[in-house]
Order: sequence, then C-alpha cells, then structure tokens
Amino acid sequence: MQTRFEIQTNGPRLYEFTDHVAAWLQGAGDGLLTLLVQHTSTSLLIQENADPDVQRDLRAYFSRLVPHSDTDQMSYLVHTLEGPDDMPAHIKAAMLPVSLSIPVQSGRMVLGTWQGLFLFEHRDAPHRRQIAAHFRSD
Repeated sequence: MQTRFEIQTNGPRLYEFTDHVAAWLQGAGDGLLTLLVQHTSTSLLIQENADPDVQRDLRAYFSRLVPHSDTDQMSYLVHTLEGPDDMPAHIKAAMLPVSLSIPVQSGRMVLGTWQGLFLFEHRDAPHRRQIAAHFRSD
C-alpha cells in the first residue's frame, strides 16, 4: 500500500499531519509504515502534539543553532543563490530525520499518548511538500 501526502506550508514551523496518515491506515492491519519527505530543506519528526510551546521552542532552538546565511555567524556559507534561508534549511534537514518508520497494529500507528507526526518546514516561503508513504503488512 502506497500513497503521498501533500502538506502546504507557510513558513518555518511544525505542521502536524497525524490525522491524514491515521485515516489512510484505517483497516490496514499490522505492519510497518515508512514515511519519506521528498525535499532537501524540510524534515519529519515524531514529536509532542499536546503543548504548542514544544513546537515553538524547537523552532527557536534550531533558528539559533543554524541562523540565516546573511548573519555574521554563517558568513562562511557558499550556497546562497536561493536566499539566506536555503542553505540553513539544508543543514537542519541534514541534522534531523527525513524518514520515519512506525509500527502499525490493527490499522493504527503505535505512537505514544502525546506523539504526533510533523513536517518541520525550514524555509521562509510557502511550499507544497510531498511525503511518500509505504505500508507493508505482516
């Protein structure tokens, strides 16, 4: 079973898509779900979905860790053709997961109580992001 999920982003933040995947998996049985984001400047995370402060803090942390290339701290970067947010987005995507594997039991993802699936957008401009999904049953 395979599909793609499209996530419309509007700048850097975490976009939850747990419900879309859960709806697709209904009735699928037991197996393993693999997700892959098909872009080099965004990431996938399993993260807390109860308190939005967690998402804000993650975004703030990575913005401080890897600021835009037009700051003095990042003046060594060469790849700046696509704007000051592009190479830092690639760096963040290299540090964070771009694929996830999630066990599925009785058509439901085996996630913890407060866990959700998120696309972590690292670019400033709006984008349509594609996530390839593959479910393999036992």
